[in-house]
Amino acid sequence: MRHFHQIDAARRAALFHREPGDFGRDSAADLLAVALGATLYSPATRPRLAADVHRCAALGVRSMVLCLEDSISDADVPAAEANLVAQVRAIDPALAPLLFVRVRTPEQIPDLTRRLGPAAALITGYVLPKFEAGSGKLYLDATAEAADLAGLRLLAMPVIETRDALYRETRTAVLTDVATLLDQRREQILAVRLGGTDLCSAYGLRRPRDLTIYDIHLVASLIADVVNVFGRADGTAFTVTGPVWEYFSAGERLFKPLLRESPFAENSAEVLRAQLITADLDGFIREVTLDKANGLTGKTVIHPSHVAAVHALSVVSHEEFSDATDILGIPAGGAMASSYANKMNEAKPHRAWAERTLLRAEVFGVAAPNVGFVDLFDAAVSAR
Repeated sequence: MRHFHQIDAARRAALFHREPGDFGRDSAADLLAVALGATLYSPATRPRLAADVHRCAALGVRSMVLCLEDSISDADVPAAEANLVAQVRAIDPALAPLLFVRVRTPEQIPDLTRRLGPAAALITGYVLPKFEAGSGKLYLDATAEAADLAGLRLLAMPVIETRDALYRETRTAVLTDVATLLDQRREQILAVRLGGTDLCSAYGLRRPRDLTIYDIHLVASLIADVVNVFGRADGTAFTVTGPVWEYFSAGERLFKPLLRESPFAENSAEVLRAQLITADLDGFIREVTLDKANGLTGKTVIHPSHVAAVHALSVVSHEEFSDATDILGIPAGGAMASSYANKMNEAKPHRAWAERTLLRAEVFGVAAPNVGFVDLFDAAVSAR
């Protein structure tokens, strides 16, 4: 599978200096973690779940989570499990994105894997909620048991979302203990996710659509600490993904739109800007930009309309690619003016950034010169 496959070949060739590369369930975990992009969550109770998966994949979704946890009621769990098993069996492997199951208990992992039978090969891994070191070991043991049972590689995505992870007096111990556990089980871990909704709930908060998660300082401080512990550029890092954006339709506005007019005017895309603002996606785009700036990769989403924006923002710009290749081309270190003659590149301090940038380029591609977010987003949306 590859990103932006829904765009026709001629338009892709015009948009990309280097087109996105192929990846799949068996790809190296570090590449696969970046390739997740916008991970779409869907309740496992949906009666046409298999058809939903096919439709979303055709729109450009490359990773989905089938949720058995907070998105469904306690009473619906047995029916949701049965529906999930039946629907996954109905998914065409040739049309499936990367599929994960968000469970409630460790016991569900081997049980569902067993019930899926051969269709378990469609599952890339499991999302592990409310993850802390004690309960987390049980989840990881269950994932390993299921992998052995099915003869498959099953990867885990723990979610940092408990109150003890958020509270100041317990945060350091929780994150340190989780980091120790994940380091011991590194081969099982695909990415670390952040549960923004649960974290806000610890204080009875819900961010309005006019603000980003970084304006909610209680949660933003935890994001910084999670990246501090799990995102270090010293060989110990895990990919950390961005928390969910909860909105998918417009409401009353208190603040001005967050999208500048000039990039859209330059591309004769004023109508597209108006559509983004009407759909409340300007705040979402700003949050994804802030995710990237703060060391997060990819994002949890709840609506297919969010996917194109995340993926367009994940494409490596031609300027970034030029900087990264220049930096990695000087192993002895030193400083130089960038190829775009607008900044200084220092080979040693910027090396980790350059390596991560080229890894992202492998799966999201490199934009052609003078191609930006507006061009990529418009192409992805219009190809639906």
